Amino acid sequence: MDNQIKKWVENVSVPPEVKEIAKLISRIKQEVAKVVIGQDKVINGFICAMLCDGHVLLEGVPGIAKTLIVKTLAKASGCDSKRIQFTVDLLPSDIIGITTYTPKKGFETIKGPIFANFIIADEINRSPPKTQSALIEAMQEKQVTIGKETFKLPLPFFVMANNNPLETSGVYSLPEAQIDRFLFKLLIGYPKNEEEKKIMGENITLKKFEDFDINAILSPEKILKMQKITKDIYIDTKIRNYILKIIEKTRKKDFENGKYIDWGGSPRASIGLFIASKAWALMNGRDYVIPKDVRDIAHYVLRHRIILNYKAKAEGINSDEIIDEILEMVSI
Repeated sequence: MDNQIKKWVENVSVPPEVKEIAKLISRIKQEVAKVVIGQDKVINGFICAMLCDGHVLLEGVPGIAKTLIVKTLAKASGCDSKRIQFTVDLLPSDIIGITTYTPKKGFETIKGPIFANFIIADEINRSPPKTQSALIEAMQEKQVTIGKETFKLPLPFFVMANNNPLETSGVYSLPEAQIDRFLFKLLIGYPKNEEEKKIMGENITLKKFEDFDINAILSPEKILKMQKITKDIYIDTKIRNYILKIIEKTRKKDFENGKYIDWGGSPRASIGLFIASKAWALMNGRDYVIPKDVRDIAHYVLRHRIILNYKAKAEGINSDEIIDEILEMVSI
């Protein structure tokens, strides 16, 4: 049966627009690779989120190119990017803007750095919840309210936030409502030995970012078109049921490590798996979803949506281990 499926897949004709997107994604990866060495999984996750019109929370120790990846991807995507350095004294108005009065112009609105396609929220957990929550309306509604006026944000609009997991002093936990707005939570680790040898000779400490000559492969208009095609990727009823079974398992907790779950995935988790599996299929040159697509992106979508209890933290159990167990249990 496996050979029959493989033969069938090889003979399926792929629409030209899907082939074109797969080529564009390959070129984006080549441009990003000029600056960022390794970290292929993280880069794939970012591109997948971009196709889904979703936001990404990136977690990793300092010094492993979290901000650089986002900056490079924004450049290769032909989009305007702004970096917001989150600190303890950062105010919501510093992000979205203010309404001010001057004798010459009267009342005027000064827009903040959030008015860009790519927002790099650097060390987001250094600011208190009040400041962090300033992003919620922008991330969900693609608009912000300054004074009495509501302003639409430029499209496409992505928030790529990075989180420093090491420090506990002077940092604040992200509100659950805000974490849920991120489509993916990606984990970035240390590079491999051979990759680090290359990094020592090719890095932005020795060179300027401009010296790497990153070409803009996409444009805001092309990205919006790619997002529309992503929504049209075919997903069978059986795949939808497979997604629902995975989410249901997080809520029932009727398995060995289920005792460590406080709250399972919400409907937003189902939606996340649904759209992300479509984007993953598109990235792999297909206009239809297979179960492997769901499994490949399950950790990205679920790791921040499965809320663990104190017992899990005490015993060193993380959500990735629970997701692994669920994927093994739920039949394809």
